[in-house]
Amino acid sequence: MQKYDVGVTARASPEIVWKLLVDAASWPLWSKVDSLDTTRSVDLDPGGDDGVGAVRAFRTGRIVTGERITEKIERRLLAYEDAFNSSMYNYHARIELKPTANSGTVIHWYGEYETSWLLGWVMPRYLQKFMQGTAEGLARYAEECQPAQ
Repeated sequence: MQKYDVGVTARASPEIVWKLLVDAASWPLWSKVDSLDTTRSVDLDPGGDDGVGAVRAFRTGRIVTGERITEKIERRLLAYEDAFNSSMYNYHARIELKPTANSGTVIHWYGEYETSWLLGWVMPRYLQKFMQGTAEGLARYAEECQPAQ
């Protein structure tokens, strides 16, 4: 199994970070994915609060990957697995949110997966960097959404 483990602290409340995480339509605004493919997604919540079992299909370049939400604890945890992914299999990821003393949020995003022997040479470094950029994008965008104090 390959793994990645990234983290960042946002100067935004867990409520704001959470709203962005559970709303698949917001991901292209802050993550490294290009778009949400609504034709391949399943059970998306029109109000932006995707539930357990929803499959969110994201396009990055020419590749579309599907992620099925497997666990959800309000403002604390979002877990997902691969629904379809041509580069990885047995993929499981968790995003944990912890409030900070100064009304911020620690974002801890980690996962494990298997891939082909050939992709095993490049995927770990690529995915670690990709996921770190995604977590940082979430933190920065959440900070922009944070109301002035």
